Amino acid sequence: MSKSVNRVKAAAEAAGLATEILRMPDSTRTAEEAAAACGCEVAQIVKSLIFKGAESGALKLLLVSGSNQVDLAKATALAGEPLERADPKEVREVTGFAIGGVAPIGHLVPVETWMDEALLGFETVWAAAGAPNAVFETEPLALRDAAGATVADLS
Repeated sequence: MSKSVNRVKAAAEAAGLATEILRMPDSTRTAEEAAAACGCEVAQIVKSLIFKGAESGALKLLLVSGSNQVDLAKATALAGEPLERADPKEVREVTGFAIGGVAPIGHLVPVETWMDEALLGFETVWAAAGAPNAVFETEPLALRDAAGATVADLS
């Protein structure tokens, strides 16, 4: 396994998540691709979206249901500053993950995190595990706790 996938595995174990990282034969880069590969609803896919605070420059992580779009006004209010898309190079440097494989856990440094309340409506959800074809399944509340996320209305 790659370093980033191993970091996700270690973070999951440290958080007490009883989960297995699966390497899919095809890409799971988009929510639709991931849902097809995992055999679940698109809404059960956790999109890990990285934004940057326009004033602080700090990265912010939004864990959003695969069927939802982020309401930037709501996310800005939660973050307390305007948000903009983060540069992919900076995302990789700060989190250790490339866009398309950003996991909700296992970042190189802590990132302030919010979780879409819509994800709590499922028994399990699927999230990226550090590579464009690596995923893991977990319970939403366990993921919230492992990611140190604040649940909020993000869409």
